[in-house]
Amino acid sequence: MKVLGIDFSCALGALGDGHFPNKDCLLPLVSKLLGYAIVAASTTIIKILQHGSVRGLSIISFELEVVGYTIALAYCLHKGLPFSAYGELAFLLIQALILIAIIYYYSRPMGTRTAITALLYCAIAPTVLAGQVDPVLFEALYASQHAIFLGAKIPQIWANFSNKSTGELSFLTNLMNFAGSMVVLGSVIGIATNFTLLSQILIYQKAKPRAEKEKKTE
Repeated sequence: MKVLGIDFSCALGALGDGHFPNKDCLLPLVSKLLGYAIVAASTTIIKILQHGSVRGLSIISFELEVVGYTIALAYCLHKGLPFSAYGELAFLLIQALILIAIIYYYSRPMGTRTAITALLYCAIAPTVLAGQVDPVLFEALYASQHAIFLGAKIPQIWANFSNKSTGELSFLTNLMNFAGSMVVLGSVIGIATNFTLLSQILIYQKAKPRAEKEKKTE
C-alpha cells in the first residue's frame, strides 16, 4: 500500500498481525514521514508570513512541540545514533524553533510568560541536548515525549472549538501528523487528536472566526 510515495505495507502488515513493526520496517517509514513533515510544517510558516497573522494558533501547542522535538533529538544524540537516523528530526526542531519565533513576533507585545518560557528553554535545552542530565531523568524525559506531543494537540483543539475557526492552521501539516500517528505511534489517543484537528479544519475553514462575527454585531 503506497500513499504519496510512502510504502505502508510492511508496517500495516505487522500491525494487522498484532505486532509492532520491527526496526528494519519502521526506520525507512519514519524517515519518509519526517521528510514530508518538514515540507508540510513549512506550509504553516508560509501562511503566517503571507497573512502577517497568527490568528487561531495556540502558542502553548507549538511550544510543547518544540519541547518534544528537543527531547527526541537529545535522546538520539545521547545514544550515538548516526545522523541518517535523526537528520530529519534535527531539521524538524530547527523548523519548530523558527515557527515559534515567528509566532512570538506576530504576537507582540511579548508578555512576561512568553519571555520567561523562551529564556528557560534557551537555558535548559543546551544541557539536555548535550546529554548532561541524570540518566534516570533522561529516560523519564524520553518516555514522556509521546505524552508531550499528544498534550500539544489539546490547547489547539480547544482554541479551534472556542473560535469556531482554525485560523492559520495548515491542513497539510495536520494531515501528515495524522498519517504519522496512524502508523508510527499506533496510539488511539494520537489518532483521535490528529483526526479531531483535521475535522476542525474541514468544518471551520469556511466559517468566520467568532471574534470577527462579534465585531460585526457591535
